[in-house]
Amino acid sequence: MARKPRIHVDGGFYHVMLRGNGGDDIFFSNGDRSRFSLLLQEGTERFKYKVHAFCLMKNHVHLVVQVSDIPLSKIIHNLSFRYTKYINKRKKRSGHIFQGRYKAILVDADSYLLELIRYIHNNPVRIGLIDYAVNYKWSSHKVYLGHKTVPFVTTEWVLEHFGKRLETSRKNFEIFVNKGNDEGYRSDLQVGETDPRILGDDRFVDKVVFSNPVIRSPSLARVIKFVCKNYKVKEKELSGQSRARNFSEIRGIIGWLCVKLNAASLTDIAYRFNRDLATISRAVSRIDRRSLKSPVFANKLGDHVKDLTE
Repeated sequence: MARKPRIHVDGGFYHVMLRGNGGDDIFFSNGDRSRFSLLLQEGTERFKYKVHAFCLMKNHVHLVVQVSDIPLSKIIHNLSFRYTKYINKRKKRSGHIFQGRYKAILVDADSYLLELIRYIHNNPVRIGLIDYAVNYKWSSHKVYLGHKTVPFVTTEWVLEHFGKRLETSRKNFEIFVNKGNDEGYRSDLQVGETDPRILGDDRFVDKVVFSNPVIRSPSLARVIKFVCKNYKVKEKELSGQSRARNFSEIRGIIGWLCVKLNAASLTDIAYRFNRDLATISRAVSRIDRRSLKSPVFANKLGDHVKDLTE
């Protein structure tokens, strides 16, 4: 069954989950968690998004991200790619850190966000690492209570629901989170009932779907066929051992279009063309930078997007 395309809503809140490949660890030291946090900090500045909550576990990550006009896919691709590159270099290894396609669900903030953040902050409690959320270092809970400062975490939206004075709202928030100590796994906070991509009631789902029509994602095969035809190359040439710059550029264009249209992951593309993930990611990054510098090239890519979605 084909995957449903992701939904982008300007200002939307998303519950994002990144898991280790095959359930393996993604953090091997506190230094790794610090590096991941730094990448989040840099990402909020570069891509103009907000982080309302986070929890860094040993083999997975929970984030509550509020996007601007930049799609979540671009944000998470940059984050996961840069962190994977860091880990592979530090541990002198290669390959994937994260498991396939990240999971994300658009959240009706007015109805579910407070419960979701409580659930995320209590993740270490739920698996028996600690007794209370305040005792876990690598989540945003201490930030909400004023015990530490993390520049990329936004707390105002949530805390204003718990009182007018900051001291009072922090105390009430701590009480609220502690009430969820005995809460078990909640699948209802990880997948929507009416639409698995959206956590909200029917009215919220209808509003999102009808006011934010999604573009049907073309298949990877269709993107490859389209680009090969336009650039007069054969797919087998792109999979060969040639290091010709024009072949690298064409693979980059295919990757860029696939990311833009949610057609395939860069992992899928790397496998298709017998290249490693880092090589494909660099090719896509070059295309992205070129599109920012050249309006003519950007317009050409825009035409490709239109042709593939008509």
